[in-house]
Amino acid sequence: MSAAPRVLLLTPDYPPARGGIQYLLNGIVRHASRVRFRVVTLGDRPGTSEEDTVPVRRVASPGPRGATVARLNAAALAEARSWRPDVVLSGHVVMAPAARLTGVPYVQYLYAKEIAYRPRLSAYALRHACAGIVLGSHGRRLALAAGATNTPLHAIPPGIDLSPPPSTTARDRAPLIVNVARLEDRYKGFDVLIRALPLIRSRVPNAMMTFVGDGPLRASLEALARSNGCADALHCAGSVSNAERDALLSAATVFAMPGRLPAGSGGEGFGIVYLEAGAHGTPVVAGNVGGAVDAVVHGQTGLLVDPEDHVAVGAAISSLLEDRELAARLGAGGRQWAEGFTWATVVPKVEDVLIAAAARGR
Repeated sequence: MSAAPRVLLLTPDYPPARGGIQYLLNGIVRHASRVRFRVVTLGDRPGTSEEDTVPVRRVASPGPRGATVARLNAAALAEARSWRPDVVLSGHVVMAPAARLTGVPYVQYLYAKEIAYRPRLSAYALRHACAGIVLGSHGRRLALAAGATNTPLHAIPPGIDLSPPPSTTARDRAPLIVNVARLEDRYKGFDVLIRALPLIRSRVPNAMMTFVGDGPLRASLEALARSNGCADALHCAGSVSNAERDALLSAATVFAMPGRLPAGSGGEGFGIVYLEAGAHGTPVVAGNVGGAVDAVVHGQTGLLVDPEDHVAVGAAISSLLEDRELAARLGAGGRQWAEGFTWATVVPKVEDVLIAAAARGR
């Protein structure tokens, strides 16, 4: 085995596609210094693009989901035969069958939603992995429930690209509530925010709410705002550039995403965006369940509330809109908390797991 182990990352989720998993895995690849990565993923552009920092093999993804995953697993095995990695990092449980068939040790990344949606495959992935990486205490509980009793689990939070220290100038405008997420998963609590908005406006009449992101729920959420008489206070910005997203996080008085944990759902695995909001000095309001409990420190970086109770959510948001001193204190706490989650802190922990796994195969 070479001094820098070869790590083959297998994942359906990778840039240029957008999302929390994509951001996490790409961040690890970009900031790794003690291992050498190669990636097999989905994508309409074959081959490595100019944005890639390591070799990336992209597999076209037309047709049914099952056929697409099968093609991706086949490509993963072909890449493993030609490159001969020392260890495989399975970025999603759907890659576990290919990871196992490579014949080298593999480490399984686990988040939350996929464990609830694919319990049998998650159990398979954990049973054959030499180690698992979870994002926090919520992910650990789900993994143990899925059968990871004999698989070492390492709780390693996501990393973030730390933005420059925030300026207070942008927050001198009208009170603004921001949410950043794909409008796809109902558990993120978009509907609760809309139901809370009239209550918030009764206390803070000029408050506005902006959803950053797009997805299949957008039309129904806009209809809900109309039926609740608050359409004029809700702006769905759609997908925006990273610079526009950062500007909105800097301008926000409050970031709010009251994620729920409905039956049969893994909910929020961690919530990178809570850290990103904190990095901009923005206090957060989040649900007191799931991964948000690992990402948000109640009373220090934000407020954790019952995500099923729109009155409680509205009251928490209103309290931060009305008390700018409290909002500033929690925002400063969020910035300090976020500084502990830089890639320089997170990636070495992932590398330690991968290097130990590679040593098993020698």
